[in-house]
Amino acid sequence: MSKPTFIISLDFELHWGRFDKYKLQDFQKYYLNTIKYVVPRLLERFDHYNIRASWATVGMLLAENEEEWTQFAPTIKPNYDNPKFSPYTWNQANNYKTLHGLFAPDLVRQIVNLKSQELASHTFSHYYSCEKGQSSKAFKADLQAARNIAKEKFGVLPKSLVFPRNQYNQNALDIAQAVGFETYRSNPNDWFWQNTQEETMLKKMFRTGDTLVALSDNFLFDLPDKNSDLILPIPASRLLRPFRKVSFLHEIRIEKIKKELSIAANKNKAYHLWWHPHNFGHYPEENLHYFEMILLHYQRLNESHGMQSISMADCKTPMIH
Repeated sequence: MSKPTFIISLDFELHWGRFDKYKLQDFQKYYLNTIKYVVPRLLERFDHYNIRASWATVGMLLAENEEEWTQFAPTIKPNYDNPKFSPYTWNQANNYKTLHGLFAPDLVRQIVNLKSQELASHTFSHYYSCEKGQSSKAFKADLQAARNIAKEKFGVLPKSLVFPRNQYNQNALDIAQAVGFETYRSNPNDWFWQNTQEETMLKKMFRTGDTLVALSDNFLFDLPDKNSDLILPIPASRLLRPFRKVSFLHEIRIEKIKKELSIAANKNKAYHLWWHPHNFGHYPEENLHYFEMILLHYQRLNESHGMQSISMADCKTPMIH
């Protein structure tokens, strides 16, 4: 019988996941909190609680600066019908070379140096594989660029992929597998997590509500067959929403996650928690405090039920002890 399992994946993107929505200059403290405090503290806690996490990192974050980013960028760029989705178009229209939130090679080095952590990929350019105008050639070139910069700078060929904005289809999966990825984070089966490129207010409302009350029971799963020749889906269970000003709502969310972890432990199932490190950029102390409550609960389940912590890549290849 398989062990109960806790999987954590983080979408490490900083401003590359938000440039089409927010102004970089308005979020300097937010990103500085993430860079200087949140990520190092998360790594400390993962090390302390023996957590193996997957850091799905945008390839551009691995660059030292714009010059190195350009050096590793693919020659085939995405040609979205809506140009606001392209970081290359955004960069040409802005001059933010001295601002925080675009490059973080020192943090990536910290992740790689902690052997329990997996450097996974979030594509090179936060690529939207289901947006109109993008092409299979451009997507393949983007994924190859993401693997190239990780290999050349950090000696790592990422094995796991998280699709930006959770957009993927069968063609995207085929391309990812052909490039060399072995696992990917898949969306829950709930209707409000399907076809994420077609966002509606109703979907957003249900996703938010599901963090507070039980709108779905699709949060547990069995680990996939690691002997499969196909790229393996690692289903998402729960998005960890950040702490805001109303603490009692966040306490409800944390208790719900702990309860779901306990159910996974009792049923020998897997549970997959994910979020963005920058989500902790506002109220970093509070966010880290509440997250540690989850880690303490996992520790108790590890002792009482043998719950294990594994990365996404561990689902395909044996764990390294």
